[in-house]
Amino acid sequence: MKWFRRIWVGERLIPLCLTGALSFLIQASPAHAYIGPGAGLGAVAVTIAVVLGGLFLIVGLVWFPLKRMLRGKKVAAEAGKETDAAQ
Repeated sequence: MKWFRRIWVGERLIPLCLTGALSFLIQASPAHAYIGPGAGLGAVAVTIAVVLGGLFLIVGLVWFPLKRMLRGKKVAAEAGKETDAAQ
């Protein structure tokens, strides 16, 4: 079971992925096809939208709940100080 953990932790996984990607790119042959300016810009726009969508997804799922949790602790600490001062 240690070998499984070692592979997925990254000792061999990243070099293996890089080797696979490099061999895939080396074997690629030209398509001899034409992409017009509209289709090219559309492909670039879709790529940018997917990347930004992924980033916004990460921000929405991680940052905002974390911010809400930290704000809740701050409000609770301030509420605790107000009750101590009133006594």
